[in-house]
Amino acid sequence: MALSADEVNKIAHLARLGIDEQDIEHYASDLNNILDLMTQMGELNTDDVQPMAHPLDQVQRLREDAVKEEDQRDHFQKIAPQTENGLYLVPKVID
Repeated sequence: MALSADEVNKIAHLARLGIDEQDIEHYASDLNNILDLMTQMGELNTDDVQPMAHPLDQVQRLREDAVKEEDQRDHFQKIAPQTENGLYLVPKVID
């Protein structure tokens, strides 16, 4: 599927991009190359390929799940303008 200059203009309009007339052919060529690559990738047989989260098969370092701050809920409830049953009361903003 080759994109024409007119189609590149339509895509640019939908994306709200301003493109100079002299650059349209360059953009069309680049977009056609990307679409060709996607077509080639779509034709590959990936039945035996295991899904992975990262191409380098790295693991995420996780921090220890430990509480590092003290509970200040009561303090913040005392200085809040309005509270009730442990909840902050705010003005109604949606009817």
